[in-house]
Amino acid sequence: MKKQLPDNCSKEHAAYLQAIARKNRFVSCARYLILIGFILLWEAFAHTGLIDPFIFSSPSRIWNTLLRLNANGELFRHIGITLFETVVGFVLGTLFGTLIAVLLWWSRTLSRILDPYLVVLNALPKIALGPILIVWFGAGVKSIIVMALLISLVVTIMSVLVGFNEITGEKQLLMRTLGASKLQIFTMVVLPASVPTIMSALKISVGMSWVGVIVGEYLVSKAGLGYLIVYGGQVFKLDLVMASIVVLCVLAAIMYYGVAYLEKKLVLWRTHA
Repeated sequence: MKKQLPDNCSKEHAAYLQAIARKNRFVSCARYLILIGFILLWEAFAHTGLIDPFIFSSPSRIWNTLLRLNANGELFRHIGITLFETVVGFVLGTLFGTLIAVLLWWSRTLSRILDPYLVVLNALPKIALGPILIVWFGAGVKSIIVMALLISLVVTIMSVLVGFNEITGEKQLLMRTLGASKLQIFTMVVLPASVPTIMSALKISVGMSWVGVIVGEYLVSKAGLGYLIVYGGQVFKLDLVMASIVVLCVLAAIMYYGVAYLEKKLVLWRTHA
């Protein structure tokens, strides 16, 4: 449906808006065409023997694998387990990361003391902590959630803290001149201005949470999409591996766009407010 333009819109502005709308439609069509073309070429190459379908699989083989998993009642069980672990790790990592970033902003001395430790933790490959987590929390869901939490936690702390520190000091100085407390400065100036930064940190944390969960499932899980990938690779069922990866891509995209939708709503709310 063609979008109605305001009655007081000039011809130049109307032409500009229509050009933007055409460009957006072109971008959307190009995205879908690339995806469809990739799938068709993949299937054609596998069907004609240009690539080995046993090694590279094919869209039809992946679809049949998904149907078989669904018929056995295994597909949504594995999806549910991985999704639960990811959501819990994402929520906990975001919550604790934001709270710690607030604490470090509140105390500049504490921030300076802990800064080198955050840098080291951020650079440390978290998979190296896998055996320790298994001993501490057991070979189960707890270890996987803690792995996802650790991977997203440090990134969230550093991203949000940088956003807090980048807020210009003029408004804070004005608030102090008017006698505002540090809590009032944070809630009225720093936090509202840092909403875009926090949302960007959430987008990064989504990907980090998926990485942590899949790494954890590689190590200890007996169920979940990471387990299916490991099992499929061990028994050379590459259709199962590719099917699990496709499901992971879809779930990660849905979760990412969910955060992007929340960001859009917050921006609209801030604009109206």
